[in-house]
Amino acid sequence: MLRRAALPIVALVLGCLSMAAVHATVPRPAKFDYRLLTLGNGLQAVFLEDHSTPIVHLAVWYHVGSKDERPGRTGFAHLFEHLMFKGSKNVGPDQHPSKITAVGGQSNAFTDEDTTVFWETVPSQYLPLVLWLEADRMASLDVSEEKFTTEREVVKEERRMRFENQPFGSLSEIIYDHAFTTHPYKHQPIGSMADLDAASIDDVRAFHDTYYVPNNATIAVVGDFDLAQAKDLVTRYLGAVPKGPPVPREIPAEPAHTAESKFTVTESWPLAAVVVSYHITYDGHSDSYPLHILDKILTDGDSSRLYRNLVYEKQIAAATFGEAKLIEQPNLFYAVAIVPQGRKPAEVLAELNATIDRVKTGGVTVAELDRAKRQFARDYILGRETIQQKALELAHAIVIHHDVATADGEFDLFQGVTAADVQRVARTYFTPESRMELTVLPKAPATTGGGL
Repeated sequence: MLRRAALPIVALVLGCLSMAAVHATVPRPAKFDYRLLTLGNGLQAVFLEDHSTPIVHLAVWYHVGSKDERPGRTGFAHLFEHLMFKGSKNVGPDQHPSKITAVGGQSNAFTDEDTTVFWETVPSQYLPLVLWLEADRMASLDVSEEKFTTEREVVKEERRMRFENQPFGSLSEIIYDHAFTTHPYKHQPIGSMADLDAASIDDVRAFHDTYYVPNNATIAVVGDFDLAQAKDLVTRYLGAVPKGPPVPREIPAEPAHTAESKFTVTESWPLAAVVVSYHITYDGHSDSYPLHILDKILTDGDSSRLYRNLVYEKQIAAATFGEAKLIEQPNLFYAVAIVPQGRKPAEVLAELNATIDRVKTGGVTVAELDRAKRQFARDYILGRETIQQKALELAHAIVIHHDVATADGEFDLFQGVTAADVQRVARTYFTPESRMELTVLPKAPATTGGGL
């Protein structure tokens, strides 16, 4: 009995020593010396000087994504990622990126469930140019029916290429459509063909006038600039854009899932796939940090538990992958296994579940926790190397966490996660009531009648 009691104590001591080693050897990145500004029209700005290179990065975050779209009118946020480059009062179609390229800069945009982001990186002396360009399209975007019709076809073609013409391309749509019943995370940012076809110019203009306003925007300016001058430029250009009406946030909540759900669908894929998903919390919640660690241990790469168990050791899966999608509102943890020919999906699904359940019963090892935390420390440090990455961290903290201090504070939160925290969140969120099991089977090949 004494020896049995001593083992956990020894493990605990070794774990504490390992934790101390992590804190002692992982360098903490320097904190951001940022400055904040809120304009009279509601626009928020964050500034971070970095004089290491004579360039400056500007990111404009509109707090609108696919979760702000209503049923039957999906894909609008992504559509505006395209339309915002199609001209405004003083800038012609596609002139915005060409003006940036002409001065040796770069620009692009992206859309996700919660945000639409436009960015430029230019030589420092062109900060007034990019602020003027962003102000012009914020104040006077040309949302004409001709441009809407043209860009809708561009988006539809992008959907065909990325989702419909790729093996397993529609997997995310299938997972989220079955895992959610109510919340708009049910649909993906790309939108559906039917909704894009059904949209009218009045629908599109109303969406623009609601969300692409300064009181729904945050800008990050990072790089080689003088702070007083940059604040003056932001106020002069973007402060002149009229404030919009209050932005609605009437997003229907996903009801609690009280019973396990199981689905089987067919797709024109070469192999079957099995999926397990659970509803989890949101980015910035105290549980999100151990969930990130758990996700890395379970699904991240060839050394993950799922890959080692199902692909290497038991050789019952061709590949495994997954994600703890921690974003602005509660979302999903999901894990996927691709079923090779000759294996039964039910067998692979059972082992997928068993591997996840073992975290609930047995926790994670000190080595797994150590590796995951070091990987997060690496990603955290490397993710702050460029001025673009710094702007991303600061704007994300403001828009998604509503607290710029989290841009610095999360490093310590991740390093403070314990094995007990990881096991606790597995037991909290990986419950049978929250679980969805999905099996995607290949469609049977079409047969042709007749003969010679």
